[in-house]
Amino acid sequence: MSRDTDQGRPREADAATWVGFAAMCVGMFMAILDVQIVATSLPTIQSALDIPPDQMSWVQTAYLIAEIIAIPLTGFLTRLLSMRWLFVVAVGVFTLASTGCASSGSFAVLIGWRVLQGFSGGTLIPAVFSAVFIMFPVARQGIATTLAGVLAVLAPTIGPIVGGWITETYSWHWLFLINVFPGVVAAIVASLLLPRLHLRLSEFRKLDILSLTLMAIALATLEIGLKEAPQRGWMSGFIIALLTVAVVSAVGFIVKTLRASNKVVDLANFHDRSFTVGCILSFVLGIGLFGSVYLMPVFLAFVRDHNALEIGKIMLVTGIAQLLVAPIAVALEQRVDARILTAFGFAVFAAGLGWSFFQTPETDYAGMFWPQAVRGLAIMFCLLPPTRLALGQLPESRVPDASGLFNLMRNLGGAIGIALIDTVIYSRAPVLGNALANKLQSGDIDAAKFVGVPMDQFAARPPGPLDAATQALLQPLLEKAALVQAINEAWLLIAALTMIALLCVPLAKRPASLA
Repeated sequence: MSRDTDQGRPREADAATWVGFAAMCVGMFMAILDVQIVATSLPTIQSALDIPPDQMSWVQTAYLIAEIIAIPLTGFLTRLLSMRWLFVVAVGVFTLASTGCASSGSFAVLIGWRVLQGFSGGTLIPAVFSAVFIMFPVARQGIATTLAGVLAVLAPTIGPIVGGWITETYSWHWLFLINVFPGVVAAIVASLLLPRLHLRLSEFRKLDILSLTLMAIALATLEIGLKEAPQRGWMSGFIIALLTVAVVSAVGFIVKTLRASNKVVDLANFHDRSFTVGCILSFVLGIGLFGSVYLMPVFLAFVRDHNALEIGKIMLVTGIAQLLVAPIAVALEQRVDARILTAFGFAVFAAGLGWSFFQTPETDYAGMFWPQAVRGLAIMFCLLPPTRLALGQLPESRVPDASGLFNLMRNLGGAIGIALIDTVIYSRAPVLGNALANKLQSGDIDAAKFVGVPMDQFAARPPGPLDAATQALLQPLLEKAALVQAINEAWLLIAALTMIALLCVPLAKRPASLA
């Protein structure tokens, strides 16, 4: 492959490069999809392996902790193994771990395989985005980013329908076994077609073990703290202890890394203003993207009583909108200032999130269609231009580390966003329920309509406070209505955070191609 000596980028990408990159995208898609389809079938897995209900969520948490630790290590592992062998090893281990998960006969064994699966899967995502800026010339980076971006955001969207279909049609084992064939094919294709660079195993001897340990402790305790805080309370002793350990470890990691000659993660990338802005945008996109994918199934399952397959069908709207707008996004991304496209994307995405604030207990597919379509239209503009802002102007040698940090920020945003959403739902639903009950007591017709009380019965009720029997009949309706209002407040929160992110866009440097 010929290279441009001025930029260190390929002059052109041949067919083999595109096929090799496509194999990498398949591996990334598998890793992202796995999280969503397993989440759909957690009750089935719990029943099959006799997992205590309060421990069931660790099937997901174990994966996510390992994944979030692996993501920032992508730069180091790329230097150690080369991009080609990092991907081949990672997708091979992911495939092996998927087989191990499917054959697990106990909770402990499953958790062990999930940790291995999460760690190997965590490197696949940033490796793909690194490849965009290493394997392709500038003129082709938009198309490559789009291919990776569409798959990255499509996987969470179709996850529920795939998981629901597999669970209802086959068994929970196939949630993991579906990874085997594409994993083997991706590994073989990548080993043959990705750029061949020498291994640098000597890098392992330079590994800063203390920095790595501090980073792992910080990310693991933060992930667990964010997961448990909404239920236990943010001020509980356990949560305060976890978050304190996370902060102390993170500070220790930063201080140690800045002083180290051989860095586990190159934090110097944050000196680049555009990269820092891109990471902030990636963090906020994680809040909105993961938050919306989380809120919709909660609403559809607990308010509308849909099963996993029905939920997946409703959520396909966002994915279809993404696919339709992708060619337009690619064309504009090559011609328009990335900052303008980013501002457009985040403004429209915030509008789509805010639109869902107006849901009622009766909202279903029709009422969710346009908010989903608007968000789907915006997502590609929230992903492609910020990725170019963050990574497109960095030297090739810095891209793997930077890609790991960039993708880590999106995952951290998702973890913090879901914790904030759960906090809003757990804390606000009881308050909102009491407020609705008081309005019903006072004869508020609008409240009665929102809750779903039949108007003829509400008008015929005797004056004065509601009797105990009536309150008991209304309680399920009140709980659902209060949950809807709490979910709506969560939608408004993430919409506001997305809009606030627009403030940092002007701080990014003008892209070199447009300067």
